[in-house]
Amino acid sequence: MVNFDACHANGHDVESALRSAERLCLRRGSRLTALRRRVLEIILHSERPQGAYAILDELRAEGRSGAPPTVYRALDFLLEQRLIHRLASLNVFIGCPHPEHHHNGQFLICQHCGRVAELASFTVEQAIRDSASEHQFRVTSQMVEILGYCADCQANESADVS
Repeated sequence: MVNFDACHANGHDVESALRSAERLCLRRGSRLTALRRRVLEIILHSERPQGAYAILDELRAEGRSGAPPTVYRALDFLLEQRLIHRLASLNVFIGCPHPEHHHNGQFLICQHCGRVAELASFTVEQAIRDSASEHQFRVTSQMVEILGYCADCQANESADVS
């Protein structure tokens, strides 16, 4: 069974993840500015993936001024540094548990509670590459989003039926 809380950076120590992000950015010749760090922190602290406007609302609630382009630039930087993932089907962002190395993810998205678990299945990744290759297609990036219901929501649904 996949543990939704432990499958992304939210399941780990946030302060440790932020320190690691700062070190990775330095090693990559980039800078994790205060705003970028705070946007990452908001994402990592959240139990659910966050949209840009929810992040902006939280920044404004803290007394920071800002406009959507400011948040989107911070998100673009975090994506470029592979510190977060964007779930296109929901237009939300989630922390990456393995930012130190490039990988393609598969994501289990609960349609009821909104929690997300990241899988890192080389077998799935290779199957996609092999199938694409059969069509003379070279994969440069892949993101697989799988919708369904987590174990907690399934159990709650069963309890409601009883």
